[in-house]
Amino acid sequence: MARPAAVPPEEKVRIVLSILAGEMTVPEAARRAKVSEQSIGNWKRQFLESGRAGLASGKSGPSSREQQLEAQVADLTQALGEAAVELRVWKKSAEGRLGPSKTLR
Repeated sequence: MARPAAVPPEEKVRIVLSILAGEMTVPEAARRAKVSEQSIGNWKRQFLESGRAGLASGKSGPSSREQQLEAQVADLTQALGEAAVELRVWKKSAEGRLGPSKTLR
């Protein structure tokens, strides 16, 4: 038996929202979309876990780009912390040699 054509993400969103709103049941949605009830259940789970992006990509969880950006944020946060510590050390060192600074907090 031939595999049915893929359902576009916009249609999946419409179907899931209709089910969540109580406008139709899962079996009714499956019949109308010509897919299995399990497929509808998967779409609903993906939507609830990841929203529209989860249905468009067919998977849940952060994308590789999101993971890359999260790693970059972590690296920059660490670098900022290290720079702040260095600045404090330099200020204390300068204060010891030049006397108290008016800009120190």
